Amino acid sequence: MTDTANQTTDPRTKHTDGPFPPQEQEQPGKTDETTPAPDHGEQTYVGTGRLTGRRALITGGDSGIGRAVAIAYAREGADVAIAHLPEEADDAADTERLVVEAGRRALLLAGDVRDESFATGIVDRVVGEFGGLDILVLNAAYQKQRTGLAALDTAALDRVFRTNLYGLVFTARAAVPHLGSGSSIIVTSSIQAFQPSPGLIDYAMTKAAQVAFVRALAEELGPRGIRVNAVAPGPIWTPLIPATGFGEDKLTTFGSDTPLGRAGQPAELAGAYVYLASEDASYTSGGVIPVTGGRML
Repeated sequence: MTDTANQTTDPRTKHTDGPFPPQEQEQPGKTDETTPAPDHGEQTYVGTGRLTGRRALITGGDSGIGRAVAIAYAREGADVAIAHLPEEADDAADTERLVVEAGRRALLLAGDVRDESFATGIVDRVVGEFGGLDILVLNAAYQKQRTGLAALDTAALDRVFRTNLYGLVFTARAAVPHLGSGSSIIVTSSIQAFQPSPGLIDYAMTKAAQVAFVRALAEELGPRGIRVNAVAPGPIWTPLIPATGFGEDKLTTFGSDTPLGRAGQPAELAGAYVYLASEDASYTSGGVIPVTGGRML
């Protein structure tokens, strides 16, 4: 008799190994327009109660990595609030349904984290609805392929910096007074912080700054018993990818240059976020966990 629960799988072929079909979307990208559909763990993630009773806020929680984290957190026992752009309402509603199906409370927060009043106000709304906040996942991000530094105009630069850095600071700054010992802040950084691509120069700059933010804030909040960490994804197949503006060759071979030879799926990041938010990571702070298909940070 074979114990299928303990069988291992070849990580090179566990998910789609490409090539991805040519496709293009407008920002911010929609899940139902992404082919093949990203795997967020809808059919596979099984919780074990590691976050029972916790209250989480995830920015950019409607799709991609954010949705995978929302599913995992709900199935681990946490209530989940999801901040998303208004144009992502359909994706957010699907994620809300998955949280509710897991038996947990969901709260949708539509707006743009570039807006300081929104990025700050969502914390008060979560605290008011859930009675507190224990886990903050700063995941909202924007990226766009650039043809070169000369073509990077100030408005485009401002959009990336205000989404990836200003919005992060706005929400974290508002959340810190509500966090108690045992709470956790988790930032979605990127391999781009360590291996920047010329075509993503502004995005990579923000991701490197996020690592500095994590390390500095971990030093500040450690004495209060609040842990601060980051996850650094490699090439992960989400709606953001077809909306980035990559050329056809780069898109269809996306992720194939990793040692594992393929792009990752959002579901493959969920465990890292659960670990960092759980008691298993009680001595982990100021760290960056790579989920990169074998690429080195």
